[in-house]
Amino acid sequence: MDMHVSKALLQAPVPSSGDQSAAPNPEFFFSEQLSAFFDAKLRAMWLRWNPAPRPNFNPRLLGDLDRYCRFLTHTGGVVDSAGKNVPLEYAILASRVPGVFNLGGDLHLFMQLIDQKNRRGLLEYGKSCIHVLYRNYVGHGLPITTISLVQGECLGGGFEAALSSDVLVAERQSRFGFPEILFNLFPGMGAYSFLERRVGRRATEDLITSGKIYSADDMLTLGVVDLVVDQGSGETEIAALIKARHRSRNGLVGVAAARRSVHKLRYDELLDVVDAWVDTALRLTGRDLKLMQRLVSRQNGMGEPQHLH
Repeated sequence: MDMHVSKALLQAPVPSSGDQSAAPNPEFFFSEQLSAFFDAKLRAMWLRWNPAPRPNFNPRLLGDLDRYCRFLTHTGGVVDSAGKNVPLEYAILASRVPGVFNLGGDLHLFMQLIDQKNRRGLLEYGKSCIHVLYRNYVGHGLPITTISLVQGECLGGGFEAALSSDVLVAERQSRFGFPEILFNLFPGMGAYSFLERRVGRRATEDLITSGKIYSADDMLTLGVVDLVVDQGSGETEIAALIKARHRSRNGLVGVAAARRSVHKLRYDELLDVVDAWVDTALRLTGRDLKLMQRLVSRQNGMGEPQHLH
């Protein structure tokens, strides 16, 4: 774990959740774009985002996610639920946007920063992304299991976010892809690092460079997705998964820790890739930016990945 990151998170304030003592499943509101609720029975924190004006990772949402990461670290793995200290065992990423998990990076912002040759702005955006994804990848420094629930379009940075969890569950209608290559860029906030550790170099580079959209079943076959469930059953199936893992949960948390130790993903690795991403972004041409603008239009319309080509 990156110790500088950990220290900064531990010093952060905890957001107000209202009167927790009155409800067994307290809710935590970070902004109009981000909220979470704690399911005391499952011992699971469900985080859902609702980005505006586009379903992507805008800077305000990234700031809210940073506060959420600080909040989880601050709990020390225990949540006050109806006056009782309940262990936190699972942290789940999901979306409130119907049909969309997340469409990825803030392309409108990228275009502005590239046009301004603003290397520092691009670097800060990339760092804010890997900061929260790395915290999720290491389980927020707690003995918990992280889960991503994908219930729709999952593209670019959204796909990277989903990959940062221990377990990736997708409803069957979900679709995945990295469209960045279509405008001569590549996904630089963890895609290579997360995927290579799941499926190896060749499959990783095929996924990143194809520009194709893949089904949830495609991703299951490749070993990217861990579980595919029927449309509308994601929450129920995750609850069933948690219950099925109950007796072996401690051992499975240990297996996840062993996996991270063997694969040794360091924060500095993600930071080096962000540097390469910034350099690549600043070399984009006018033609590349026009193609990026087309994808901004797709994001404005909630995304239509089948037309990206």
